[in-house]
Parts: sequence; structure tokens; C-alpha cells
Amino acid sequence: MEPRMPALFIGHGDPTHALRDNAFTRSLSTLGASLNPRPKAVLVVSAHWLTKGTWVNLAGHPETIYDFGGFPDELYKVIYPAPGAPELARKTASLDPRIGTTDQWGLDHGAWTVLKHLIPKADIPVFQLSIDYHQPMSYHFDLARKLQGLRSEGVLIVGSGNLVHNLRLAFSRGLDAAPYDWAVDFDLWCKEKLESRDFDSLIDWEKAGDMASKSIPTVDHYVPLLYTLGVADSTESLSFPYEEVVSSLSMRCVKIG
Repeated sequence: MEPRMPALFIGHGDPTHALRDNAFTRSLSTLGASLNPRPKAVLVVSAHWLTKGTWVNLAGHPETIYDFGGFPDELYKVIYPAPGAPELARKTASLDPRIGTTDQWGLDHGAWTVLKHLIPKADIPVFQLSIDYHQPMSYHFDLARKLQGLRSEGVLIVGSGNLVHNLRLAFSRGLDAAPYDWAVDFDLWCKEKLESRDFDSLIDWEKAGDMASKSIPTVDHYVPLLYTLGVADSTESLSFPYEEVVSSLSMRCVKIG
């Protein structure tokens, strides 16, 4: 059996972080370098693969997907050539009958813009699990519980999204603007619930009121957190490799184990 891998949630922000050298990207580089032993593979649950039903990607050579528009030309030239992990993907599908298999996906920017800093050599196999956008929060947490054993097989599980993700306001004010008060408040609320292991409150985030509804106008970027929490044990350490709120985005990252 492989040594148990940690589980991560990465607040990935906008795609241009793939090109940047800043405090956030350096924290990813430091985090990746600290993984010892190195993962056998990486399973990413990204905010940018939304489906009906839950699917795992079997592609042996997943392509780099540019699922965005209006960014610098340089960004569209980035290639993250990591191999896929078809056998581990099939093993993942076998863990729960709700998980189907497909080879019709690659690595979207929720995966490769993070992995470019976390594992810069692209020498570890990567596969993705989709988010069934039609399911309640409890579905995602419960499904993640079935995936816990992958960590003991050397698989690094990475949820990639943002705890606070209101793009409409971010673009109107600027992605690097000072944070909204409600965005800071909700980010700190999440931190408190994480530190106290109150995962039930994070599943029922809507009960947090107005700050929550402003922070999560759509659930796509929040759901990946539930996959990170779902593969955690109650006794494991929990830390925050990076903490920042800019405009209406939280860049908070979480490490389990």
C-alpha cells in the first residue's frame, strides 16, 4: 500500500495565475515540493467540468483545455502534458455505481493552471472527476466519502474552485480590487467551520445568509471543497497553505493531512 496522500482544496482564481509569479503561485510551488513521497497520480475535481451525472476521465493523454476567453494570447500557448491514469480512473468508477467513465475530456483550466505550479514537470499522471451540477451538496460530500481509499493508494485528491466566487462583481470592480466586506466575512466563516470540523455547516452553507448568497451565486466553484472534505478523517490535521480575498474572490487553500 502506498503512503497516504494529503487532500487539497485550491482557490484557483483567474486563469492568468498560470503565467504569474506571485505569493499565491509560489505557495503552490512550495506545497508541491513538500509532497513526500510524491503522489502516484492526481485526481482533480474542478469547478470547470460540470455534467449531468458523475464521470471520471479515462483519457491516456488528456489534452490541455482552454475553457475561457478574452485572456492574453500567451495563456493559450501553455500546454500541461501530464499523462492520464486510465487504470486508476477505472478503479475510481468501481467505487460507486453513480460514477461513469468517459474519454471525452482533458484537463480544464481548473486543473492545469494549478498543476503548472504544484507539479511543474507534469510528470505525474492526472485524471479528473466531474461535478454533477444537478445534485445537492450532500450528494457530493457523500460521494467523496467513497473515494477516501484512493489516498492510501498514492492518489493526491485536489478540489479546485473558490470559496467566494462572484465573477460578475469581480469583473465590474476588477480582479485585483480591494475585497468586499461580505466576501471577507464569508471566507472567515468558512475558515472557522473548517477549523472546528463543522463540515455539516459547510454542506448547508445557504444557512449562513446574505454573505453566503453573495459569495456563492452559483455553486460550481464551491462544490470542489466538499470533495476535499469528504475524503478527510476527523482526526487529520487541517491547515491553510494560502489565505487571501481579492475583490469578490477567495483564494483560500486548504490542506488535509
